[in-house]
Amino acid sequence: MKLWVGVFVLMALMAVGAIAEPVESGAQELEVCEADAEIANLSFTLKDINGEDLALSDYAGKVILLDFWATWCVPCRIEIPGFIELFDTYESEGFIVLGVSVDGLDEPDVSLDETVTRLQAFAEELQMDYPILLGARRQDVLDAYGPPYGFPTTFVIGRDLRICGQHTGFATKETFEAEIRAALADSGR
Repeated sequence: MKLWVGVFVLMALMAVGAIAEPVESGAQELEVCEADAEIANLSFTLKDINGEDLALSDYAGKVILLDFWATWCVPCRIEIPGFIELFDTYESEGFIVLGVSVDGLDEPDVSLDETVTRLQAFAEELQMDYPILLGARRQDVLDAYGPPYGFPTTFVIGRDLRICGQHTGFATKETFEAEIRAALADSGR
């Protein structure tokens, strides 16, 4: 019975993602970030899964894909391999992926050590090579970006800190790549 519920939930999430992010045929035109787009708040320092402090502001001047996700989130798991490919492709051009895990958000009885161990195993399994940050106990960070009403919630942030894209739920690698390429090409206004 649990398997069928999981399959149904996955199919429903994929259907919602397909409706929210239709796949377009042909080449996608690069669209530059809106001049009046909201400015991202990078004034936070979070711990990564290795216990190191990472200041989001250290990445100002880069194009940032800021992904709020969780290990239990099926659409998150589907998107992550695409994020790895995008990071590996565009890192040399000034692009970074920052994965903010919300694992533990609804698990107050789970220790931080247990959460970190789960995240480290997950990151190793998926071969995640970009920074993974602990966000579940940082309501200030979650509130600054929405708070996210679903997972994944992902932002594409331009070099000048304008939020050039926001996606809640599954979005295709091609959707993100078009926004990233546009933000990399945009020198800011």
